[in-house]
Amino acid sequence: MEACYPQVKSNVTSYSTMTVVIISLQAFAGLWINAFIVSVLCVALAKKKTFNSNEKILLFLGCSRFGYFCVLWIGTFLLIIYPWIYYVHPIPQLDNAIQSFLIFSNLWASSSLSVFYCIKIANFQHSFFTFLKAKIDRIVPWLLMASALLSLIISIFAYKTVDEVHCNNTNATSLENFWRLSAKLDRHSLPMFFISGFGFATAFLVVLFSALLLLFSLWRHKRRMQANSVRNISVDAHIKAMKSVLSFLFLYSINFICLTLSLVYGIKENHVMLLIIVFLNTFPAVHSLLLIFSNPKLERTLLRILLWVKCKVCGR
Repeated sequence: MEACYPQVKSNVTSYSTMTVVIISLQAFAGLWINAFIVSVLCVALAKKKTFNSNEKILLFLGCSRFGYFCVLWIGTFLLIIYPWIYYVHPIPQLDNAIQSFLIFSNLWASSSLSVFYCIKIANFQHSFFTFLKAKIDRIVPWLLMASALLSLIISIFAYKTVDEVHCNNTNATSLENFWRLSAKLDRHSLPMFFISGFGFATAFLVVLFSALLLLFSLWRHKRRMQANSVRNISVDAHIKAMKSVLSFLFLYSINFICLTLSLVYGIKENHVMLLIIVFLNTFPAVHSLLLIFSNPKLERTLLRILLWVKCKVCGR
């Protein structure tokens, strides 16, 4: 084992150092943003003893993203500083299973949020859509339970996939051997590859379909208001809503492309994979930040906190 230490040190000073610094900064930002969402919603729950459907999804999403950034930072830190720990059974299996669970629960919770916004805001006269609009508050808890259950099933597959490869590579301890293990994992995880790809594609198609329906409804309503000479304030509000939907859809599209590329490239030590990782970890933080500014309660609380901090700093 001592012979591996120089190799680990050389890796830590180059690519690995840059990776851990970037991921640490992203994780720090993501932790604070999602901790803010969870804390505000929990305080609101303590006051009024109930949640609406939007808050339930936001709480589930905030918790899954907070957990994801925690596991991401701890896992990256351990991989860089103590790479040998990933060859101690069952640490790599558990790490991969937990990350898979959090990634998919995060992905499907954000898709559920898109569906919820579409059903609540869009205005269509179809009977099925009217039924969904009336029953959406009862459907949301089942959507979240289904997201958690499906994520758990995928995490079990992820655990077994890593376990099969890990059993044949128990003597490796260096970072270079970790990348070799990852390459072997890529070759032995074809079923997991298809399961993950199907999950990514399904979530993205749900978001895409919901966003297009909502955009069409908002655009049609805006045209109707303009034809009836409604005040410009109402028209501007709909235009702002359409821009928000487009920005969310743009973020989801980039995230889906990066998720697909991560499946194609696998876990490799190169700058292309580092760029993909950066985009993948940027999406949940930026998306959560946009959700804060699109929610009046979260936005008001954030502005009050920023104002309080500003007064404290200026007072000093």
